Amino acid sequence: MKNIAGAKKTDLSELPRISDRVSFIYVEHAKINRIDSAITVSDYRGLVNIPVSLIGVLMLGPGTDISHRAMEILGDVGTSVIWVGERGVRHYAHGRSLAHSTRFLEKQAKLVSNKRTRLDVARKMYAMRFKDEDVSNLTMQQLRGREGSRIRKVYRDCSKKFNVKWEKRDYKVDDFEDGDPVNQALSALNVALYGVCHSVIVALGMSPGLGFVHTGHDKSFVYDIADLYKAEITIPLAFELASKYKEGDDIGKLARLSLRDRMVDGKLMRKIVEDLQFLMDVPVDERLDIDSIELWDDKDTNVKYGISYKED
Repeated sequence: MKNIAGAKKTDLSELPRISDRVSFIYVEHAKINRIDSAITVSDYRGLVNIPVSLIGVLMLGPGTDISHRAMEILGDVGTSVIWVGERGVRHYAHGRSLAHSTRFLEKQAKLVSNKRTRLDVARKMYAMRFKDEDVSNLTMQQLRGREGSRIRKVYRDCSKKFNVKWEKRDYKVDDFEDGDPVNQALSALNVALYGVCHSVIVALGMSPGLGFVHTGHDKSFVYDIADLYKAEITIPLAFELASKYKEGDDIGKLARLSLRDRMVDGKLMRKIVEDLQFLMDVPVDERLDIDSIELWDDKDTNVKYGISYKED
């Protein structure tokens, strides 16, 4: 088969930094194709071209058809693609993102595999939430209790500030409409936040499943990182949107658009990168664009790949 004309495969060094990208774009009931280095999204309103290298996460909702060539370019430039449910509130699957270096992954695996270092990282996560407090000697049970109290206070304060009735976090995964407006907004906002965190994690070559606080789920680490920002971002925004809610509003859509608008400057994605480097104790100048492979050796020094070795 002849080669299909189009843009060449992008070099890693040519790609925008993850913190410079638009946080996420949600698409439903549309067809997605490719023209050179852009994807085209067409629906009943018309067609729009989107430069793929500037997208952090592409969320594909119900009724979305995407071509093989579109997925090809999205994979080349490291845009995370996730398939989500209606209004973007349920995650079904995701496409591979750009990550050629395993340095972050190896550090993450090393830290999570040792009980002492895992606890150290978990404490660092909680210390980021409890400013000016010493949590270095607290157990996980004590940290969970303190975090529960903090989040309940955030809910109460937001309820009072925006004059929105609040009882508890209550939602059904399979029935978005069952929740009240603030719970619906929280569901939509948190899923979008998970998508952004997921995108940054895999862009750095880390595992979404190797969590330090959460465990046993393929997105445990995503939940760990997202929890660092909910009290400042998604919870207040959910109550603000609920305070303005009118019957018939699509609060899921309003939530996604509001969160996207607050992320458009790239500051949150930049902060996620910096926080991950801090948690993993990885230098800020660590390069991710190294495309190399070596053979592991039990003498602490790896050896070259692609050589036919002999026993001696």
